[in-house]
Amino acid sequence: MNTKILMSVSALFMAVLGLGALFLPQELLARSGGRPDALVVLLIQVAGALYLGFALLNWTARSNLIGGIYSRPVAIGNFMHFAVAAITLLKAVMGGLRAGELLVVSAIYSVLAVWFGLVVFTHSIPEKKVVG
Repeated sequence: MNTKILMSVSALFMAVLGLGALFLPQELLARSGGRPDALVVLLIQVAGALYLGFALLNWTARSNLIGGIYSRPVAIGNFMHFAVAAITLLKAVMGGLRAGELLVVSAIYSVLAVWFGLVVFTHSIPEKKVVG
């Protein structure tokens, strides 16, 4: 399985989330109906830094063979992040939290969780390079 697309998509998705959380925390809180409390703003910015770090990890690892025994920590970390976040987001949606953005983000997280699950739990075979 060629994972370059998966790693690139996940890196770009997390970079967008990270930049938004880092530079627009008050606006995100206002959009969701929250108060821009200093501690909450700080926590959102720290989460943004985490997203940017994960985005850079995925972007720099996108050319590596991912899956099976290859780059397993990267694949497992991504699977854990996307699977747990997808479950949490879907639980919120099923609990009655109905925001259009939340449905879109839940769908993206769910797709990436399944995709990383396939990478982690299936056998990967290195692609043969043609020398010519």
